[in-house]
Amino acid sequence: MRLALPRSLFARLMLIWMLGIALVLAVSLALFFGERERIGRSALFEGVAQEIATAADLLERMSPPERERWIDDIGRRRLRLALRPAREHLRPLAGDHPLQAALREAMPQRSATLYTHPRDDRPHPGLLIVVALADGTPLQVRLPGIPPQPPIIPHQPGRLFAALAALVAGVGLLTWIAVRIATRPLSRMAEAARALGEDPGRAPMDIRGPTEVAQAAAAFNQMQRRIAEHVTERTRILAAISHDLQTPITRLRLRAELVDDEALRARVQSDLDAMQGLVKEGLAYARSLDERSPPQSIELAPLLHALAEDARDMGWTVRVPADATGRVVGNPSALRRALWNLIENGIKFGGEVEVSLNCDAERCEIRLRDHGPGLPAEELQKVFEPFYRAESSRSRETGGTGLGLAITRNLLRGQGGEAELRNHPDGGLEAVVTLRVR
Repeated sequence: MRLALPRSLFARLMLIWMLGIALVLAVSLALFFGERERIGRSALFEGVAQEIATAADLLERMSPPERERWIDDIGRRRLRLALRPAREHLRPLAGDHPLQAALREAMPQRSATLYTHPRDDRPHPGLLIVVALADGTPLQVRLPGIPPQPPIIPHQPGRLFAALAALVAGVGLLTWIAVRIATRPLSRMAEAARALGEDPGRAPMDIRGPTEVAQAAAAFNQMQRRIAEHVTERTRILAAISHDLQTPITRLRLRAELVDDEALRARVQSDLDAMQGLVKEGLAYARSLDERSPPQSIELAPLLHALAEDARDMGWTVRVPADATGRVVGNPSALRRALWNLIENGIKFGGEVEVSLNCDAERCEIRLRDHGPGLPAEELQKVFEPFYRAESSRSRETGGTGLGLAITRNLLRGQGGEAELRNHPDGGLEAVVTLRVR
């Protein structure tokens, strides 16, 4: 069963930060109480050591009979004193006991040994200290309220630094989680926007998630739907106009046959041919905007060699390397038409075309270079716009309709590809087609 989280992104971030602050406070309090206990324990041991040192000084100034008479009164508050050595079966404590350090600091001229001894009235053993007086008399000190092993360890800077490092790591981890949660919807939306530019017909975004993310995803899906409707409507209008123009053009062609002036009839027929070609290109452009078919595997080498053979049949020079290999996923007919448009464009303006193919694990790159004059840098992108012609005469015979490269880009983008033009360093124009391998 999944834990139910707040729907709002604000509420989720607040929950994470509140949990983080609670964790920070818990660790801080643990460090505080641990340090306070250590300091309190140190103060206790220092006080006990000072009392033992004071008692030893008093007893050293007394004669043996006076020691026997006053020894019970001297340590009555929290010490139990006796003038006798420790029994042989007692086990000495390690020298790193915190009371041992306090005793060395309180009376550095005397030797003191710590032991544990069993107590009949209590289940846990007690702490026994034997101090040698100046005349060699052993002074036995029992501490009934202090266990031989204190519940805390002496101060160690390494442990404090380790706790602080753990605290910083915990806060850093919580910060990373919070930022990740906050930015993941933005990353998804950025990826969806990028995919929308490549494929307007992509599947809608998933609207699950916090309230703000769901609202943004729903608005994005609505925008995508409206863009698709707008493109579809524009394509339908263009296709309808191009289709409906064929009927009056046909009537005009029939009526032109009735013109007695042969020169005038030839000029009218030429204009009608240009109009007919423009209508056909308009229909082709409209279809290229809506070219969507299931992708399939395409072997590029046979396709490129077939295009080169077709070009040679038309008297064109198109060279493809014999060792060209590569496979992509796309629409074979759309890819063939797009490459043919680029070859035709290169032949028209450069005389001959050289084709190269390079593939890696993710994409294949097809380069088609001509040996023409190239293009100014500011026109390398403009030529892909519909009805834009770089040829200044605007002639149908030399400049075309201005739709060929626009159709090519639409066909390639419809299958996840891209096309761009570059001026080759050694001269001529180079068309670069990028296609997905899978």
